Amino acid sequence: MNHKKKRNIIYVLPAHKGPSGGSKVIYQHSELINKFAINNISSQILHLKKKKLSKLSLSFKKRIFTKSSKKYGWFANEMKAVSSFTPSSSWAKNKILTKNDMNFNPDTDFVIMPEIWAHFANEFLVKQKIKYSIFVQGYYHMNSFYDHQKLKESYDNAEFIITTSEETYKSIKFIFPNCKNKILKVNLSIDHKKFKIPSKKNNLITLMPKKLGDHYHILSLFLFKKLPKKWKVESLGNLDEKKLFKKLSKSKIFLSFSYLEGFGLPPLEAAIAGNKVIGYSGGGGKEYWIKPIFDEIQPGNIKNFCEKIINTINNFPENWHKKTSGSRNKLINKYSPANEKKLIKKLINKVYACYN
Repeated sequence: MNHKKKRNIIYVLPAHKGPSGGSKVIYQHSELINKFAINNISSQILHLKKKKLSKLSLSFKKRIFTKSSKKYGWFANEMKAVSSFTPSSSWAKNKILTKNDMNFNPDTDFVIMPEIWAHFANEFLVKQKIKYSIFVQGYYHMNSFYDHQKLKESYDNAEFIITTSEETYKSIKFIFPNCKNKILKVNLSIDHKKFKIPSKKNNLITLMPKKLGDHYHILSLFLFKKLPKKWKVESLGNLDEKKLFKKLSKSKIFLSFSYLEGFGLPPLEAAIAGNKVIGYSGGGGKEYWIKPIFDEIQPGNIKNFCEKIINTINNFPENWHKKTSGSRNKLINKYSPANEKKLIKKLINKVYACYN
């Protein structure tokens, strides 16, 4: 018989129906926690959205005080729980367990806040003596509150800080040195078996310029009349995972427009799918941005970007994806589901230790 007290790890997320890499990671982690059932610990997702009155008030302020340089993040009292929320099934396939209110039990609930809402900890978690952690997937979003002192207090009071990349790990230690001994790096994973790479790939260039679409439009001008007629460029926007992986498996080159990323999954997914990746590392991608698979372009150097693409096409070896299988296998092993599961178990045990 298991006499260990039941605990609940509650991840907090914005209520977004559409595709979100950060949400996808959290859904997967929560699912794994429930699957493992270690130390009688389970997991739920709490989805929040802004109250209608707060949205109207913010919209009004933006119209009236357009010249104001003072900025504030969202506040906990402006938020409400979205009951029985489910993301779009086109990108989040598995059923998730949800929490439908903002009430917490200090004896059983452990809350994991995203970095964009780390300041919520000061507003209601610390006062209620709720143990919590902050999950920093994108360190560029850590300062969403614009009050550095209160943000520091939130990080200092956290039981530990979770991150997913070396770049973020180093940045947290630099910004909040008091937290350097309580940072837990967990693995992101890509299941390489989901890619069905054909023996002969198409002369296809793929890209996902979600954040830097203007850079791609400028690049397309540089490529105009220079791209060989037998080659095609295709933007992969708003595809479900199955269709996205199918396209990446067929393409030879992936153009990265990563911008201020804590990690950046698309370029890594493209690489594991057998693509030559050319473009911006986005910061967080530097830990895997290694030749011969990756060629880094300095952000904004569009002419160099174009030249690198054309040079790659003109010198592209036959069956390049097979000849670089050794480099791809290193990525597959490092970012494997097995490594992710091992670190999620470590996370569960770390939460358990907070109560003992």
